[in-house]
Order: sequence, then C-alpha cells, then structure tokens
Amino acid sequence: MAPRFDSFILLAEMRTGSNFLEENLNQIPGLRCWGEAFNPHFIGHAGKTEMAGVTMAEREADPAALLAAMRAQTDGLAGFRFFHDHDPRVLELALKDRKCAKIVLNRNPLESFVSLQIARQTNQWRLSDMKNAKHAAITFDADAFRTHLDEVRGFQLQLMHALQTSGQTAFHIGYEDVGDIDVLNGLARWLGIDGRIEALSEKTKVQNPAPLSEKVINYDEMVAALGDIDHFALGRTPNFEPRRGPNIPTYLVAAKAPLLFMPLKGGPTDAVAAWLAALDGADAEALGRGMTQKDLRKWKRTHPGHRSFTVLRHPVARAHAVFCRHILVPGPDCLDDIREMLRTHYKLPIPAERIPEDWGADAHRAAFLAYLDFVKGNLGGQTSLRVAPAWATQATLVQGMGQFILPDRLLREDELPSALPALAELVGVEPPDYIPSEQGTPLPLGAILNDAVTQAVRDVYKRDYMMFGFEDPA
Repeated sequence: MAPRFDSFILLAEMRTGSNFLEENLNQIPGLRCWGEAFNPHFIGHAGKTEMAGVTMAEREADPAALLAAMRAQTDGLAGFRFFHDHDPRVLELALKDRKCAKIVLNRNPLESFVSLQIARQTNQWRLSDMKNAKHAAITFDADAFRTHLDEVRGFQLQLMHALQTSGQTAFHIGYEDVGDIDVLNGLARWLGIDGRIEALSEKTKVQNPAPLSEKVINYDEMVAALGDIDHFALGRTPNFEPRRGPNIPTYLVAAKAPLLFMPLKGGPTDAVAAWLAALDGADAEALGRGMTQKDLRKWKRTHPGHRSFTVLRHPVARAHAVFCRHILVPGPDCLDDIREMLRTHYKLPIPAERIPEDWGADAHRAAFLAYLDFVKGNLGGQTSLRVAPAWATQATLVQGMGQFILPDRLLREDELPSALPALAELVGVEPPDYIPSEQGTPLPLGAILNDAVTQAVRDVYKRDYMMFGFEDPA
C-alpha cells in the first residue's frame, strides 16, 4: 500500500516551541525538518541564503523548486516550519497537497507574545544552556497584543477552513506536549513511518520558565487590559447566511460612459438604471447587462478610467420595499411560491390574493413584523426556505462581489442626488438629475414606522448596521 504522506508542513508561530519540536523530529529516523524554508528574510535558518542547492533568488522565483529539492534530498519525509508571515504561495501548495501532512503547533498566545517581546529585547532567540540565559521583563502593550492575537486567530481560522473544505485532518500538538516522547512517537505513527524517538534533544532549553508575573513589569495592568479582550467572541454577530457569488449578470454598464453599476437586490435599482441610461441620452434597454466574467474583463480593458459603484439602502427602507414588492403584492415581481409558504406555513397575516382596498396601517404593520420574524429565522438557518438575495444582508452581497471585483464606491441611497453627479463628473460626463423612483407600496413606510418596526429590523440586520454604520430612521 502506498504511504499516506510523502512530506509534511509544521504550521506554527514564533515562540511556540517550533525549534525544539524540529530538533526532536530530526532525531526520528525517516523524518527531516528543513527549518523555516520559506521565511522571506532567510532560507531555513537565520543567516542562510541557500539550502538544498537552491538560492533565495531561485526560491523567490519558484518556491516549488525548493519543495522538490528538499524532498529529493531527504531519505524519508521532508518537511519545514511555516509561520503566518511566510511565503503564502507555499501555503497554498501545501494545503492543496493531500500527501503533505499538516502538523499544527499551538501555544497560549499570551505566553508566546510575552516570550516574543523578551526575545526582541534580549536578542536571544535560542538557548542551549541556562548559564547563557539573558533575563528581562517587558512592559505589556495591550494594543500590540490584540494585533498579535488577531494575526494568530486569523491564521488558525484560515487553516481550519482550508482543511475542512478539502476533507483533510491535521495532527495538533500543544507547546506543553513538545517534550512528551509518547506524543512525538504518536506523531511518527500518524505520519506512517517506523522510526521512533528514545530521548529528547538537549540542544535547546526553555528560555523563560518563570511565571508571567515575573516576566511582565505591569502585570496588574496587563490583567486588567485582558479583561477587555473578548476571548469567547461574546460580541460576535453569528452569521449563518449562505455565501454569495459576484452575480455579474446583474451588473449594468452605461451605453457609452465608463461607469459600471453593481446593484444590490432590494435597492433602488430601477431609479439608478434610469439615471445611468440618461447619462448618455439613452433608454434603460441600451444599458449593457447579462455579462460574464470574460465580458466584464473586456469592458474594463476597453474603458480606461472606468469607475464602478453600488448603492446601499437603509435596512428599514430596504426590508419594507422587499416585503411589498416580493411578498405582499401579487404581481410579476412577487415570489409566489414563497409567498404562499409564508402565508400558510408561517402564518403571515396577508390575504391569499390581492390586497383589499381597506388594507390599513395596523394590518400592514402586523404583516411586516411577521415577515421580519421569518427573515430573522431564515437568515439564521432555521427554515427550509432558501435565503433570497432580496432579503440577504447587504454585507453578504458586497462580500460576494469581492470574489471578482469590489466597487470603487459604496454610495448610500440618501446621498444619490449629489453623489451620482459627482461620479459622472469624475469620468468627464455631464450628469443628469437623479430622480428617485416611486416605491409602489400599498402604504408608505412612514405610515407604519414605529419603535417596534425599527427594533425588529435592527434585530434582523444587525450585521448591516454594524458593517455600514446605519442609524435608526428619524
């Protein structure tokens, strides 16, 4: 049977015990760790500019060449240490390679941060004997630690997502377990090699074994500062929405002017499209639409100086417009199947067919609040119905656009009378006036707006309020 792995990558960070782990791995027959092979400042270990017959210049030109050279010159499994700020091209290659074993080394991020600050202060990055130890205490910097923590967490989330989506697993090892012979031999067993370790390496010693209280000058201040760090992500807004693609076929380009409009479902698309057409004295049918990625690339190449934009609508106005257009009022834009499901299964208090003439504010408000309650559950993954783009969060839709291009401008609907002419002047076109379109709703938003409606929308679209800074309508 073919071996499970033909190489390995040791995913770690500075001051997590990766040097000591590397030394012990190199004592196991059948393994060779080549150090920080893809550190941008050296190759393998500090001061080295060549390794396995490959120079740094050659590595920069083709990182795969160094991977191949290390494997060719290793009797057994070749591996290397990789930190979050090493060559990202190599990480992509390794994560895609199922024959490359992933070893993830972790340490308490506060301890690794303090150790890193001490090493920078003493310039001692490795200790071979305690008689040579340099001792120092550092002043804790809360902002620097938050930055460190964000980098570590971001890298770990990136690794976890890549492994999950590719159906791979990693061997996780903690800082305290690096000196456990049984754990190291378990790692060798997992890698599928016969070699085992009988004694730990004696080359590297623990540099800072003292408790944090002895290594941090402002220890009490540090403890107080750590209380402000949300270790358990208590302030995170959960997001269970499906990811969106860029939805390029919905993009609109002016007949002549180098302007690209990237609409968000539920926004003032018709009014903006009319303005975009009037820019060149054309009608809405003259706008370019239904493009593919290839078409859009060609348009961008043939329209130098182009600008792209999208329009954000206030969540209250957007939710109400979507409710009226796609759910409440039967017609060409109504999502009939979903409307019927909401009416019968989710008890949305709306008539089976057309809205009666005596439809009043109380009935409209009650139906809108019930709709918002459904959308909240739908976005939270609690219903069997799909999340329609019309009521998806605008943050998710913008993120989907970013998979291909991001708009140059994020305009807000209330800014359009001045923002659109300014955009036209930027590309050298005389701007027409922007004329808002009529909502076409049974009742205007103002007729039903109260604190309950405002709070219900905020509960549903917390993410948009947070991402874009919307305030409650006056």
